[in-house]
Amino acid sequence: MPDYSPLGVAPATPRVSIVLPTYNERGNIEPLLKQLLPLKAHFDLEILVIDDDSADGTADLVRQLAHGEPVLRLIRRVGRAGLASAIKEGLLDATGDLVVVMDSDGQHQPSSVLDALTTLQQGDFDLVIGSRFHAQAQIQGLSGRRETGSTWANRLARASLPRYRQLSDYMSGFFALRLDRCLPLIRAVDVNGFKFLYELLAHSRGQLRVCDIPLSFQPRGYGTSKLDVAILWDFGVSILHTISLHLLPRRAISFGLVGASGFLVQVIVTQLVMLLPGVAFGQALPVAVVAAASSNYLINNALTFRFQRQQGLALLRGLLKFLLVASLPVVANVGVASAFYSYVSHNPFWAQLAGILVVFVWNYAASSRFVWNTP
Repeated sequence: MPDYSPLGVAPATPRVSIVLPTYNERGNIEPLLKQLLPLKAHFDLEILVIDDDSADGTADLVRQLAHGEPVLRLIRRVGRAGLASAIKEGLLDATGDLVVVMDSDGQHQPSSVLDALTTLQQGDFDLVIGSRFHAQAQIQGLSGRRETGSTWANRLARASLPRYRQLSDYMSGFFALRLDRCLPLIRAVDVNGFKFLYELLAHSRGQLRVCDIPLSFQPRGYGTSKLDVAILWDFGVSILHTISLHLLPRRAISFGLVGASGFLVQVIVTQLVMLLPGVAFGQALPVAVVAAASSNYLINNALTFRFQRQQGLALLRGLLKFLLVASLPVVANVGVASAFYSYVSHNPFWAQLAGILVVFVWNYAASSRFVWNTP
């Protein structure tokens, strides 16, 4: 057994990288770095701050602090964004043998870094997760609403990852890993995913030796949580992506879910327009199809393609492009739905569903390329 110091870390430690993704964390990052930098006395340390071009000067502050701290590196990302993407970039750029990923908002305690690294080395694990829901965890930084939401999210995640049922927090933003063992899986993680850790576990399919340790989860120091509707949407897409064994592209799943909402819009608008005097199904349908297409564009812009989101005049131009791209399928939609209604069933619901299914693939492929300029 190696001779461990009182801190629980072997004197001859491997190189350690700490990855800190940031977006508008100027008020939190300096206190956190002041607590992490003393670790260089015990490790061959590297700290990487991966900043998504924060508007509050986070990157400028880190750059100033790095002038006197050679262990501190700044990676400022322009033209790309997202928490999972930032974590992946940090892991791929890390030079350490062991890497710790943690939030930059002050909710994760620097003392947990030592606990995670000690467990990682002594237990010969590939991955150690800091858990808010471990039996010994101390939670002070979660509201009752967020704790309930995280509990339900973890239950769904556990059901979709049966090979890791022993874990207690699949949504954690704190984890430590052996880079050489995890690197092939890291490269495969979809950066549009809900949580990087969940995506890593899903891709590993039980290959990793994993355990969790308790966290002392503190209230956020400054700013507000980044949790929003788009993140919740990503979680639902991630669950379906895992259940499909990653056979379906994430964006196709999201696009399909939005299309389902557009179908409901089309059905509702059709029924409302048909309430007008003298308006038949064939006359109401084109109006409903255009309304559904516009709804699909706006929701996809906010959720499916939010990192390429159109704003201002670009939003209007994007809508016109989307309607233009969808014009051929609109004709097919109306034609197939009308034919189905006339010759197969006089049920407007099934008639419109037949039309929508015909045009889904075209809409997804063409709009991805020509509206949001993504492959």
